[in-house]
Amino acid sequence: MKLYRIAISIFVALGLTACVGDLDVTPIDPSVTLPEEVLNSEDAYAQLLAKCYAGLTVSGSDGPDGAPDIDGIDGGFGQYMRALFYMQEFTTDEALIVWNDQTVKDLHALKWTTTDVFVTAMFSRVFYQIGLCNEFIRRAQASEFASSANMKTMIAEARALRALSYYHAIDIFGNVPFSTETSTVGAVGPDQISRADLFKWIDDECADLIAGGELKGAKQNVYGRLDVNFVKMVRAHLNLNAAVYLGISASEAKPYYDVVGTLCKEIKNDYPALHAKYTDLFGADNDKMTDEMIFCIPQDGTNIQNYGGTNFIIKSSCKGGDKATAAALGIDDGWGGTLVTPEFIAKFDDADARKLFWGVGGDMSASQAIDVLEFDYGWSAHKFSNVNSDGTTPSVINFMSTDVPLFRAADAYLMLAEAQLRGASTVSETEGKEAWNAVRERAGLGECTYSLDELLDERGRELYWESWRRSDLVRFDKLTSGDYLWTWKGGVQEGTSVDSHYNLMPIPTSELNSNSKLSQNAGYVANK
Repeated sequence: MKLYRIAISIFVALGLTACVGDLDVTPIDPSVTLPEEVLNSEDAYAQLLAKCYAGLTVSGSDGPDGAPDIDGIDGGFGQYMRALFYMQEFTTDEALIVWNDQTVKDLHALKWTTTDVFVTAMFSRVFYQIGLCNEFIRRAQASEFASSANMKTMIAEARALRALSYYHAIDIFGNVPFSTETSTVGAVGPDQISRADLFKWIDDECADLIAGGELKGAKQNVYGRLDVNFVKMVRAHLNLNAAVYLGISASEAKPYYDVVGTLCKEIKNDYPALHAKYTDLFGADNDKMTDEMIFCIPQDGTNIQNYGGTNFIIKSSCKGGDKATAAALGIDDGWGGTLVTPEFIAKFDDADARKLFWGVGGDMSASQAIDVLEFDYGWSAHKFSNVNSDGTTPSVINFMSTDVPLFRAADAYLMLAEAQLRGASTVSETEGKEAWNAVRERAGLGECTYSLDELLDERGRELYWESWRRSDLVRFDKLTSGDYLWTWKGGVQEGTSVDSHYNLMPIPTSELNSNSKLSQNAGYVANK
């Protein structure tokens, strides 16, 4: 959109790149524009904030793949939501990819190394985004407009976006470099923060934002900008995973589940009913589904083009040259590549409205093996499409107009049930069951066994391909253990367990080499 383009030009004027340590150097060349000459109004800061939002959407400053923000990988692979999908989906039973691009198959095999290019891309994207937010907050707080209500709201939004990226950091990488708007980052780089200390910082930051009153209330902000429920979702996910992040027992984590229960009940009060039709949430006009969408990352076939987000999800689910399927999905052609394991498909009843799988070839029996080397048979998912809810297709079909759902009310409903099952005193069994049953009723199903194992399956059925699965499997001790196997887990067709250190991604070798303050996560060997 126009604001994104303006914002990019402002960040160019600021001199902001993936390294943000030297922004206060005064240019010698008199023709160079100084930041204070550009940031001369609240509107200019609004345009600058747009770049912080755009960091979740676009790859760089020049079209879908030009001048990417991060080095070492092309703009498509390095787009934030695509990098997140690679970490959260390809490592699980929900998705595998048959491409031969560099180390991509190592993700599903759970055998990545410290030099993995896709792991490095995710790390770089997260910390580039944090740098953008830090710089906005630093300059906005020091500006002459800092005391205005509008500016306070913008600063709060930037803090919320930063909290989201730090949530991804704690979840995927654990102990990470840490800096805020008050940090002085020298040539070596920031200090490393422990996972436990980062948990406390994110939780305190979210609590302060929720209580501060500077964020817009539920559904009160313009579409594409966040409100207070965005922060409640970040905090709820953080506390739901407290046992993992803090290394404590389930009983010790009970106070954190209480927090989840309280937050998700508040969200449910703001979203008392789910959107009636599941597939509407994943089509080209899903920006209209604000009765369930808490926050979406905008995509637009004309104005916000990228090779990540839903463009990647939809096109990689359609075999190249399959014109009939491409037309049904509202796209020009597919790329092929992304499949779903038979073990995951087997979790769906035939009556489930969310069972949106397409046979690439062969039959749909869950016993048919997937060949990790080709896209000629197996199944993919057609949950996402570039088709409007009325069946029409946007005028532009080579890039998608389907927004990426980051936070949905259905997720909060299921977290509410899980918190109760894990012992939260802030939610009753009746409230937990009611929330869970609402999700199932929308899918055309009745009640099921009310248990944690069944809830994990329900989260998969409801949220697949929305980049939550790896975190869920880790929380239930299913990602690396032998308790649950799926096709090609561990790199063998029948599936096998792997070492538990793969519950965390490594700190990339390139980061360790450039910052002597960082140490590697346990279990990983340098350059291996």
